Amino acid sequence: MKKKLLSGIVSLFLLAPATGLFAGPLDGQCIALVHGILGFDDTKGLAGGLVKYWGGLDSYLRSQGAKVTTPGSSATNSIPVRAQQIQSAVNSWMASNGCTKVQLVGHSQGGLVIRYMVSNLGFASKTATITTVNSLHRGAPMADIVLAVIPGWLQPFANSALSLLAKLVYRDGRPQDVIAMGRSLTVSYVNTFNSSSPNVSGKKYYSYGSAMAWADLIQHPLMALTHPITWAGGLFYGLGGTNDGVVPLTSQRWGTYKGEANGYWYATGIDHLQATNFEWSGQGFFDVTGWYLNIARNAQAGL
Repeated sequence: MKKKLLSGIVSLFLLAPATGLFAGPLDGQCIALVHGILGFDDTKGLAGGLVKYWGGLDSYLRSQGAKVTTPGSSATNSIPVRAQQIQSAVNSWMASNGCTKVQLVGHSQGGLVIRYMVSNLGFASKTATITTVNSLHRGAPMADIVLAVIPGWLQPFANSALSLLAKLVYRDGRPQDVIAMGRSLTVSYVNTFNSSSPNVSGKKYYSYGSAMAWADLIQHPLMALTHPITWAGGLFYGLGGTNDGVVPLTSQRWGTYKGEANGYWYATGIDHLQATNFEWSGQGFFDVTGWYLNIARNAQAGL
């Protein structure tokens, strides 16, 4: 009797991978993590794979039973251009992985990209839910400030130089357009974008955000430099001073707002890059894997 019981238990473990008996909580869910500006496909990474936009979050979600893709697109370009590139990549991935619908999760400008796909490119039928993380749904005032500093006559020359630099850094052959990227982040552009890309009826939209407590150079070496500019721009445009270093917190809210990431007791908030665990920069300051597991579970429950 004991031998039969032991044999049955062993058989269950052997059959588990095939039957999904011990599958993770996200079993069968198809997720596309869509990067923002200066982003890339994490299956390839940047600098020979040393730099990761999502800091291992795609691998973590796969370990929880999900099918995950991190489609790449032009690092610097407009929302329509990037949306077409992302949609093409996601369509191919879905066909190869047996996905009829996908949970779209977009960070920063990527949140506007996935909204554009669903509203304007006919992707709604293949979309389960739309979730944005630290996206700029009412613009990023820092873009307005930077573009205002560059004279109009100089912009074409600056665009050529910076776009060439982007091509050399990313080496993926995709078209680059730094000025188009910058304009797509401005308050005026995004206000127009919201009118032309309304939420699709019947689809559920969720958003998450984060903010820095102050310009802490130790925890936020990069974002501490941009935080004061975003603070000033946020106040000027009526978006408030609280921000993640790039986007005012009020701009991060769209659809059903699910709140901010909670940092550990010693963290001085969570900045724009840490929100995706960019180059593993977030995991030391908050439970980033737990946060994304909840994001995926919420999307799953919203079907």
